[in-house]
Amino acid sequence: MNDAEFQRFTEAAAHCHMSNAAFLAYAVDKAARDLNRTAAEIATERQVIDELFAARRHLGRIHGLFNQITRALNSGADTPHPDTAAGAVRSAAQRMEDAADALLAHRDGGAAE
Repeated sequence: MNDAEFQRFTEAAAHCHMSNAAFLAYAVDKAARDLNRTAAEIATERQVIDELFAARRHLGRIHGLFNQITRALNSGADTPHPDTAAGAVRSAAQRMEDAADALLAHRDGGAAE
């Protein structure tokens, strides 16, 4: 921990009317209770970008599968639950777009719209 980080840590503990040790114990316990959120909070921007690109590749593969579904429907084949699948893909695409917007807003120092 560098001097600036220690100063920020000490000020945060004082703001909460806690000793440094108590503040640290509380923060560690809180972080350990929700590991998914903790991992997201400490992920580097590069890790987040890598995950977004991986998700984009998966959406590209899903696009290809939807083309196959379309061909099957056009040839008269039965495809169960296409509306449910399309809804799930739309939802995933919206989440991707929201995540990209949030990342850009964070990078620019503002809030996502």
